[in-house]
Amino acid sequence: MYAINEKLTERARAGNPIRVGLIGVGQMGSEIIAQVGEMEGMEITAAVDLTAEQVKQGLASSRKRRPQAVTDDTEKARQAVDAGKTVVSTDYRVVTSLPQIEVVIDATGSPEMGAVISMECINHKKNIVMMNVECDVTIGPIIRQMADNAGVVYSLAAGDEPAAIIEIYRFARAMGFEVVAAGKGKNNPLDVYATPAQWEAKARERKMNARMLVEFVDGSKTMVEMAAVSNATGLVPDRRGMHGPKAMVDELAEVFCPASQGGILSRSGCVDFSIGNVAPGIFVIVTTDNQRIKDGLAQRDMGPGPNYLLYRPYHLCSVEVPLTAAQTVLYRESSGHPKAGLVSECIAVAKRAIKAGEVLDGIGETCYHGSVDLASTAREENLLPLGLAKGMAASRDIPKDTAISWDMVDVVNESVLLQLRRIQDRLFG
Repeated sequence: MYAINEKLTERARAGNPIRVGLIGVGQMGSEIIAQVGEMEGMEITAAVDLTAEQVKQGLASSRKRRPQAVTDDTEKARQAVDAGKTVVSTDYRVVTSLPQIEVVIDATGSPEMGAVISMECINHKKNIVMMNVECDVTIGPIIRQMADNAGVVYSLAAGDEPAAIIEIYRFARAMGFEVVAAGKGKNNPLDVYATPAQWEAKARERKMNARMLVEFVDGSKTMVEMAAVSNATGLVPDRRGMHGPKAMVDELAEVFCPASQGGILSRSGCVDFSIGNVAPGIFVIVTTDNQRIKDGLAQRDMGPGPNYLLYRPYHLCSVEVPLTAAQTVLYRESSGHPKAGLVSECIAVAKRAIKAGEVLDGIGETCYHGSVDLASTAREENLLPLGLAKGMAASRDIPKDTAISWDMVDVVNESVLLQLRRIQDRLFG
């Protein structure tokens, strides 16, 4: 049995690289292409975006340059791959159906596209690397179940906070520690009312889409990420929206613990986030009642206890994603996946007063921001999942700061995403 780097070297020497299909060649997708270009035993076999020019610009990020074939025809794409070419396409179905491709990375950021791409991948027996966490928190359990049934791997992506946290959580649980809390640092001020117009200039400075930046600023991305961790681990938000205190790295173990120990939590086993010097790091707080282990941890400068910090000071986003692609193929392992059924739900909360008849815009725009709560609470209150809010029409006036419920909206589009969510709700309750 070889380590992952050795297995990749072995595949390179055999002239049999892991063939990856990439859907979405924006900032993240281009970074994936660049990183794969530095690696042995892996190649971007086909890439898709809205325009061929966008794909070509992304492929230019790689130091592995091969002739390109621009086509939306699957048979021509297959022939091009056999001829040693990289396929450039504007049709995601070219990637999901190409027989040579072993794993598909969804870097679209669209929950609806995530649903469609996942169904295509499952139908064509392709492993799925889901960078699209908004899709995962909406229909991850049903996708994972269908992938299992089809004999393929469904995985969150290494480098994003959820998978980074899950990696340390798995380490802690394998060691027999009790997990008190797990979380991440938020690296910008929290403003739940932020809109793209307010952040346009800052987005240009950072070479980002303003909507994407606002998804971070208004907290939606943090809520989505920690819901994904909750659904993968069983850890829960202590309250709607979590606490999100200001806490520095050296304070985390004292802050994210039960109130009986001087912390902010009402229970052990929670997900949360901090605003301080933690970002871009992630953390897991653990404890043990074994005195010999406590003594050993003290000797290794882990502190006096009773709670101990496991801290990773970085997450490399899309730069790490190729590792998950390799894991799915080489070991049939995920970097993180939801359990059967949702533990937590991301919900939509009105940023402003919404008028009856108004069609809701997307995450990171003007109508709503994301929050997180127990899935059981969301079911009891009939709350609208964040990933399904876009395109719904308000059936009544919705006051600012209201958690939007299903009886406040009308369905405009019977999307694949919505249909899969209904199946998931019936299957897992």
